Amino acid sequence: MILYPTIEIQNGRCVSLPRGRVEEPSVWHVDPVAKAQEFAHAGAEWMHVTDFDAMQGSNVNHELMLKIIRGAGIPVQLGGGFRSRDRIEEWIDLGAGRIVVSTLAAQNPHLVKEIATRHPDQIVLSIDVWNGHVMTHMWKVQASHTPEAFIDAFRGTPFAAIIVTDIGYDIRESDAALGLVSAIAERTQTPVIASGIVRTIDDISRLRLLGEVSGAIVGRALYNRTIDLREALAAARPDTAHVAEFL
Repeated sequence: MILYPTIEIQNGRCVSLPRGRVEEPSVWHVDPVAKAQEFAHAGAEWMHVTDFDAMQGSNVNHELMLKIIRGAGIPVQLGGGFRSRDRIEEWIDLGAGRIVVSTLAAQNPHLVKEIATRHPDQIVLSIDVWNGHVMTHMWKVQASHTPEAFIDAFRGTPFAAIIVTDIGYDIRESDAALGLVSAIAERTQTPVIASGIVRTIDDISRLRLLGEVSGAIVGRALYNRTIDLREALAAARPDTAHVAEFL
């Protein structure tokens, strides 16, 4: 299972948004570029970056995003406000390893299928679920789709992965989130990444034991230090043995 340590940016600062509340961020006093390099040095294969300002149409973090992508040392999976072909392809050209789409997929699924076909294994579909329905526009708008119908509508699309977030988990911390992620993973051939579930090493072990889940995004737990990234990476891939180098 691949872990994706995450950096979430708002007004140039590294933040977390408890319950998705943009107006009430938890601010982490770290340098985002240095933090990205720290993730790479700990052994992460990928990292996930979200630009909350871009979700609201602002380009204020453009240069910072470039610095993270070019200075991280590992591929970046980039999300935040990707609602046009031009912007998606701009950031692919600028070096983003993957682009995450959410609202655009609900609004214009044909365009997203076309872009994913043109850029196979570089487009990631993000599905945010609340009370059995897909949510868009930063969790503010309920779409008519169930997550199952949404997945089925994109059957055969060459996404790099599908990110699944149970919004309710941030509120009630229910095991239902594991069931949701597992059910979607069983429904699709595309690798599924769990988001918002990992708070302890035990959560990583539980996800890994599900078998169907290919990865997990880890954010707030790294900053409040309930998880050490090196330990988390080891828990995600316990069968990976260290091989000594011989001269």
